[in-house]
Amino acid sequence: MTRGITGFEWETAEEIDLKLAERFVKVRKRRKITQKNLSERSGVSYGSIRRFEKTGQISLLALTRLALALDVADEVRRMFSKVPYQDIEEVVNERKMRCSRS
Repeated sequence: MTRGITGFEWETAEEIDLKLAERFVKVRKRRKITQKNLSERSGVSYGSIRRFEKTGQISLLALTRLALALDVADEVRRMFSKVPYQDIEEVVNERKMRCSRS
């Protein structure tokens, strides 16, 4: 983990990837689906699934296919559906952009 300017601990990209992979493994096992069966259901190669579960590395397309096969695609959709503002400046800038397009 790394420390941000404010003193909060931030996870690295690799740590986040591994936690995401761990979550997929839990869902897969909970549903009693083998890696080979998940490969057949999703169209993602068995080797890619094995690598993802060990390292967290996977393409976005393959991740989406796995999410669909495990019936957790709504969670992937929600990650990008509503993007929170970081500060009031982002709100103001977005409104300015909307007005300039009109």
